[in-house]
Amino acid sequence: MMVTPTVVFDLDGTLVDSAPDLVATLNIIFARTGLPPVAYDAARNMVGGGARAMIMRGLKAEGRTLDVVQVDRLVSDFIDHYAVHIADRSRPFPGLESALDALAARGCRLAVCTNKLEWLAVRLLDALALSKRFAAICGGDTFGLQKPDPELLRRTIARAGGDAASAIMVGDSVTDIAVAHAAGVPVVAVDYGYSQTPVAELGADRVVSVLSALPNAVFDLLRARRPAQAAQQ
Repeated sequence: MMVTPTVVFDLDGTLVDSAPDLVATLNIIFARTGLPPVAYDAARNMVGGGARAMIMRGLKAEGRTLDVVQVDRLVSDFIDHYAVHIADRSRPFPGLESALDALAARGCRLAVCTNKLEWLAVRLLDALALSKRFAAICGGDTFGLQKPDPELLRRTIARAGGDAASAIMVGDSVTDIAVAHAAGVPVVAVDYGYSQTPVAELGADRVVSVLSALPNAVFDLLRARRPAQAAQQ
């Protein structure tokens, strides 16, 4: 009997174009501290890794350094503001729901593995009426782990009721590709996300430019896994 495949998605830049609300939040909290805003095109590629990582990247881009207490306060302010404005302008990427429908119709269980705090990830997906599609939504605080630690991906797959031997990762960044490789899971990269480096250069197993191409890419990789697994038995 074929094991039910598990498709694990990154969130920001893969499922949802959340940069408008994240960048707006970053610049609002910077303004409160007397820091200049970060240009949208630059700040968009700072998304990923959680609030602290985005703040540190923003400070670095402005040539600023703050002490730990000041950064902690910015992180707290960021989360407080973002939680209220989490889906003001964030929207699913085009074709997402059709791609999820196609994967589910072909027997896949779906999960989310993000470095965003779990409750914020759930709130965002709830606001966009997407959360019920996923068997598990795991964040950087769910297990006290962050990508690219492969254990976060493995535990997300397990929480969804899946098996890493029949899983596929879908993401938009070097972190997503690294976590998949470290966990021994094939990875599809989307090239419309927030990566500073073109994802085609990062070693993903497949690259897609539109979500309508995702189901075929996923099942191509699943088919490719079966002969290799059979040869090992």
